[in-house]
Amino acid sequence: MESVLAGLLPAPELAPQRLHKAMRYAVLGGGKRVRPLLAFAAAELTSAPARRVEIAASAVELIHAYSLVHDDLPCMDDDDLRRGKPTCHVEFDEATALLVGDALQTLAFQLLAHQELCDAPATQLEMLKHLAIAAGSRGMAGGQAIDLDSVGKSLSVPELEFMHIHKTGALIRAAVKLGTLCGEKLDKPGEAALEHYAKCIGLAFQVVDDILDAEAPTATLGKTAGKDAEQNKPTYVTLLGAATARDFADELHHDALAALEIFGERALRLRQLADFVVKRQY
Repeated sequence: MESVLAGLLPAPELAPQRLHKAMRYAVLGGGKRVRPLLAFAAAELTSAPARRVEIAASAVELIHAYSLVHDDLPCMDDDDLRRGKPTCHVEFDEATALLVGDALQTLAFQLLAHQELCDAPATQLEMLKHLAIAAGSRGMAGGQAIDLDSVGKSLSVPELEFMHIHKTGALIRAAVKLGTLCGEKLDKPGEAALEHYAKCIGLAFQVVDDILDAEAPTATLGKTAGKDAEQNKPTYVTLLGAATARDFADELHHDALAALEIFGERALRLRQLADFVVKRQY
């Protein structure tokens, strides 16, 4: 994915050079690439060609990278460390970081619209729609808005879950969906099972993030540890306690694996990614 993304991003020599350098800085050289991995793992269920999945996975990863750049801005979380290096607005400047996010988002949709990703044009339009919803006010951006509005407030567990189903889960669900749409159509039971898997993994990812933010050191995380507590944000750890939050992540892990039983051995990579999401240390 690193080489694929490097080839899809504008070359640093192209004008405007500073913006293109900043875009590459924000995307390359770090990150777990969980969303692209999920797209590829899901695509194995529909025998999708690798080149199609590369483009779809890159589109999702570009949206994710843009969200991190904007998330770190002073008007949002005001962070100065991401993936073990200075955040985009620290390395460049705030205005450039804002434009980086804008440009990465539009590049994602350009890739989905320009490339031939499936046999039916209607399916490619469906891919565009899924990613747009996942990134917009009914998805990631909406979840971020709720997150900002929740600082210093006490949320219930269902309210916290609603926030993260949008803020974190929407893009993870989109990665799984886009991966499958690059290949043969799944039947209705298969679609439902995969949607449930993606929902469980999306929530589990956030629960583990909350635990790691409270327990792991900055050097391991590659970003500032303890930021949630410092900003008085509601998290699964503050609401449930670390032990119960870990139990909840394990429950989601179990549910995700159970949803995959319908696929048998074809879902091996999806199972391995479920294990990684819950057991990761960064």
